[in-house]
Amino acid sequence: MQAILYVGHGSRVDEARNQAAQFMKQSMEHQSTPIQEISFLELAHPTIEEGFKRCVERGATSIVVVPILLLTAGHAKKDIPMELERLQSRWPAVSITYGRPFGVHEKIIDILIERIYDKAKPIDDAMVLLVGRGSSDLDVKRDLREIADRLYEKHRFKRVETSFLAAAEPSFEEGLEQAKRYGHKQVFVVPYLLFTGILMKSMEKTIRKLTRENQEFILCDYLGYHPNLQEVVSERTQELIGVGV
Repeated sequence: MQAILYVGHGSRVDEARNQAAQFMKQSMEHQSTPIQEISFLELAHPTIEEGFKRCVERGATSIVVVPILLLTAGHAKKDIPMELERLQSRWPAVSITYGRPFGVHEKIIDILIERIYDKAKPIDDAMVLLVGRGSSDLDVKRDLREIADRLYEKHRFKRVETSFLAAAEPSFEEGLEQAKRYGHKQVFVVPYLLFTGILMKSMEKTIRKLTRENQEFILCDYLGYHPNLQEVVSERTQELIGVGV
């Protein structure tokens, strides 16, 4: 019997964990697969093992694993596959098919534009600072740059730059300093994050400290519960269902 196991990142922040769980449960409503469970990579329950075990207990013989992650970094390339390899050795009779994160997707570009307009209408002299979580994986920097380029092509801001909250350069603080030097009158700071959490709260504190007479820094909302994201999850899931059967 077919099953779907969704894997979220996890967070120390209750609100973030609840948002992620709710998002994954909403994703279930778009699939007809009889067995569906949620799980988290770290910092939350159910764990991947707990979610996997629950699928097996419900009769699953084939499990497709859908990572609810934005970009392909260490978690997607190493941590989740290693855990699935361990679970495969424990349940060798169960077929496991692992999917891919959201990646670069046009529907997410549309969300970014919507998040910007949610805060203010861009003036002619507006730029965007796109802020990723960060990773030492070079694919993350490449993908975020491609997303920034697509955002620029779709809206034609004066410029769209990238920065990272950890483990990659330029850092968020360096990105803000660079934006100051560019001198554009309106700077939209756009978090490329799925849900709220410690990183988002840290960004809010940093932006509040910025005081510039001739420059306005506007912090936009994270991606959150957007119908477009549900569509991307459905696409990624359907990519697996035919293979996993």
